[in-house]
Amino acid sequence: MAYDVDTELERSTNRIMVVGAALLIGMALVFPLYRWIEPSDREASREAQLDSLAEAGQDLWGFNCASCHGLNGEGGLGPALNSEQFLQAATDEQAELLISVGVPGSQMGAYSQDFGGPLTGEQIEAIVVYIRSWEETAPDRPDWRDVAAN
Repeated sequence: MAYDVDTELERSTNRIMVVGAALLIGMALVFPLYRWIEPSDREASREAQLDSLAEAGQDLWGFNCASCHGLNGEGGLGPALNSEQFLQAATDEQAELLISVGVPGSQMGAYSQDFGGPLTGEQIEAIVVYIRSWEETAPDRPDWRDVAAN
């Protein structure tokens, strides 16, 4: 038994296969270009996000933290957070935790809404990003823990 050959169907199928192969080759050629460009785009986006968070954190710092830690983190009723020693010793996670739950036995209360405070997790993260923005110019303050203003 012989099968009938539909030449139009065969030509159509071959065209679709050629287009599919061309698309596959095109994607294979474009992918390395994407891999080369994309990390720099991601880094630029991350930098923009950090700048935005630091800006928001500066405003939040002024309203919530400056009265005890000083306008620029130099200390006052609370420790000087703008110091090499604090910024090198505390991780972002530790700083977020301290802000969130407070420091037992001190005047530093909880600031996270989860613990009865006024700030969201994103706002606390913004404050920590703002504090980190001091890192490059932070002074050497071995006495950063002293709560009395110098």
